Amino acid sequence: MNIKKILPVAIIAVLAIAAWHSIAGQEMHVNIDGDEIDGPLGFLLGTLFAGGGLLIAALAVTCAAVFVGFLFAGLGILMVVGLTLMALVLLACISPFLLPLLIPLGLFWFFSARSRKQRGKQYAV
Repeated sequence: MNIKKILPVAIIAVLAIAAWHSIAGQEMHVNIDGDEIDGPLGFLLGTLFAGGGLLIAALAVTCAAVFVGFLFAGLGILMVVGLTLMALVLLACISPFLLPLLIPLGLFWFFSARSRKQRGKQYAV
């Protein structure tokens, strides 16, 4: 037989044995305000209180996850805006020092645009 068929059956069997042992077993004791409750009623109360605690914990974790998601999204937007502002300020500070580099670049652009216009006029005629 294939392990993919055996594994789910084995897991369900182990869970059924654990559930039967906890319901029928006499080892389940719940202590509420000094009163000890055991047996099936103790199992039922223990399961009820544990399930309620897990439900409250799941709700709290979900709320915290939503809050953290909104917080990080807002911080991410602020970070992008801050980096853009920093880049603009840095560019404004550096631009006077870039002028010696921009003059040859501008001359190259001017002469290449001029030669393109002259070639365009030759082909048009």
